[in-house]
Amino acid sequence: MIDLLKHVWIEKHTDAAEPDSCDVIVQTESNQIYTSVFITIPFLQRQMQLSYTVSTQLPDIIPVRYAVLETPHVVVENLERDTIEDTIDNLIALDVFESVFTLVTEDNEMVNRTTTNGKRATTEVAAVVISDVLVVDG
Repeated sequence: MIDLLKHVWIEKHTDAAEPDSCDVIVQTESNQIYTSVFITIPFLQRQMQLSYTVSTQLPDIIPVRYAVLETPHVVVENLERDTIEDTIDNLIALDVFESVFTLVTEDNEMVNRTTTNGKRATTEVAAVVISDVLVVDG
């Protein structure tokens, strides 16, 4: 069971009129850091259109709209802070938080690796994202 959350960082998009995805990093009271991607339905539609566009340009490929999400994504109605925080609270209450958020490990053996079985390898990765990409908002 996940302990109480200490901080939630949400990626801020300044270049998109209506952002359709964002990275979210959370830190627990025990200083564990987790990350996940939140998306909206327009994100899925955009991915489907991209796959269709690519398939129309390749020989011997049948044009079709589809989306493949390789890592866990949380689909929400909008990317407002309240929506994301309420969703995180619900995921914790339903005990499924750790199935959609990836734990950022502190294992010293993996300091020089970037991934491990699809998971982030070091807290340094999260630190860079927190300081360089996300807007820190208590």
